[in-house]
Amino acid sequence: MSDAVSALNGKLAAGEVTIRDAGLQGMIILRGDLADKKLAAVCKAVTGVAVPRQGKASVEGKSGLAWMSPDELLVLVPYEKAGDAVAKIDAALQGTHFLAENVSDARALILVEGDFGREVLAKLAPVDLHPDSFGLGDFRRTRLGQVAAAFWMMDEDTFAVICFRSVADYAFNLLAVSARAGRVGHF
Repeated sequence: MSDAVSALNGKLAAGEVTIRDAGLQGMIILRGDLADKKLAAVCKAVTGVAVPRQGKASVEGKSGLAWMSPDELLVLVPYEKAGDAVAKIDAALQGTHFLAENVSDARALILVEGDFGREVLAKLAPVDLHPDSFGLGDFRRTRLGQVAAAFWMMDEDTFAVICFRSVADYAFNLLAVSARAGRVGHF
């Protein structure tokens, strides 16, 4: 068996805003009734966080949950624990209508770090990123340029961006060019 590598294999674009590969991240798509108490309990057991409200992500380190749609969560766990997490979800939700799928190797996680990271994303995504509208823990599924992506704000100067592995290089380069273009001064 070969060793797993991230889609961007450590790629880095350093500058006033740094764009970098976050490395391997366990990601599970979980579809089901988000109001189901068994679903909420297994999510808490696997990640340590409660199911977030619409448009939110609750992430601590490599573990957390992000609201994807009315019946879908993105479950984040350390990469090496993704298989076990799916097994725990399958066992806990047996007999209910749900789908849990490990998508860790089909996605990429890119970090945008720096004091104008908000502007880097605002140049690329049709999302209101004004600080009054988008803050810590906010989560959006959207597009970056021509590709589907999702992102959340981890802290005041860091955004986490998820995209499909097949477009990771394009998304990374798009973010890097946006960062190199400099500040707009809008926020």
